[in-house]
Amino acid sequence: GLDSVKREVKNLVNLLQINEMRRKNGLKEAPVTRHFVFTGNPGTGKTTIARILGKVYKESGLLSKGHLVEVGRADLVGKYVGHTAVLVKEVFERARGGVLFIDEAYSLTNEDSGGFGQEAVETLLKLMEDNRDDIAVIAAGYPALMQEFLDSNPGLRSRFNKQIVFDNYTPEELMSIFSGMCSKAFFRLTEQASACALAFFEDRVSRNLPGFANGRDVRNYFEKALTNQANRLAAMVSVTDEDLMTINEEDVKSIELF
Repeated sequence: GLDSVKREVKNLVNLLQINEMRRKNGLKEAPVTRHFVFTGNPGTGKTTIARILGKVYKESGLLSKGHLVEVGRADLVGKYVGHTAVLVKEVFERARGGVLFIDEAYSLTNEDSGGFGQEAVETLLKLMEDNRDDIAVIAAGYPALMQEFLDSNPGLRSRFNKQIVFDNYTPEELMSIFSGMCSKAFFRLTEQASACALAFFEDRVSRNLPGFANGRDVRNYFEKALTNQANRLAAMVSVTDEDLMTINEEDVKSIELF
């Protein structure tokens, strides 16, 4: 999955490689985007890609460390006057040299708590400008809410001028993730179990439930399948290695996610 995201990362890698050639030949380098907005539903790999970008930037010399610091509203917004700026600066120092990943960034501006969230945004923008040579900031969240976030402050769109959209996974991609989890843990799916799991993911995607969480749903489904398998095997008198490594239809057909 994430074909469009992979293309964006590949484009960035190509640009960095060409910049390295230009640098070695004494030519001016092309500008490289450091700050991104990631939009997409939960479980689509936003944090994973942010971590990969940190490694890419470190290898290219754009970041000194390349580590990831993930934060949310509670890490940035204080409870009294003067507290917010201190929190933002502390987070920024931890992220210096790497990637600051702000999950559900829109929560900073969707508020009625005295403007402390807006203070966090303003402090963040100033620190991004003052330290633009050794940090990358990624603001992430649901698509529509992230557009409201960008519209909330004139400086946000100019700082975050690159957006990457993380689409939901298809049923086939979710099934591929599930099969991969099974293989890595040395489990084998029977044909009936595979068909049942695929039908589950097709139904899950088609219903477009508010709680649909893409890859996280797959992980939860996998864990429930293992629990069901364990319960089934525990009731057996004799268990073979083949039994231990096999997930059958009974293990997956009754799984429910909320």
